[in-house]
Amino acid sequence: PPAHSRSDWIGPPDRLSNLRPVVFYVPAQESALERRLREARQEAQASNQRFWARHNRAFHQEKEEFIYSRLKAKGLELRDESGQKATLNAEEMADFYKDFLSKNFKKHLQYNRDWYKRNFRITFLMGQVALVRALRWLRWRKKNAEQ
Repeated sequence: PPAHSRSDWIGPPDRLSNLRPVVFYVPAQESALERRLREARQEAQASNQRFWARHNRAFHQEKEEFIYSRLKAKGLELRDESGQKATLNAEEMADFYKDFLSKNFKKHLQYNRDWYKRNFRITFLMGQVALVRALRWLRWRKKNAEQ
């Protein structure tokens, strides 16, 4: 982002995780509390990026292996005579999706717990930052009204 920018910048989706990366704005006079909030948001983003990149990589690899094994069991190749990639029908793929979700249930459960913890922490810090800013604004307003 340009140096004069005063907001976060959102990038295009990452090719592995499909998440849009964020470049967080760092104010020149960032307080310790604001820094904690920004760092918590950055850590949450990095954690989400790691989880979904690993998850999606495993998903695509297992999906390809599943398709290959099913095609091989049918006596088919990965490509047909015209060079088109062979596919399975929706019911066969539904078996894969169900198995994949069942196999990764505990990982998703743990991810959701961690996600909620991070977001509650971020929300709490956002509330603290908003309160500090509101009090600072009220003191400034009172001071200017007295002059």
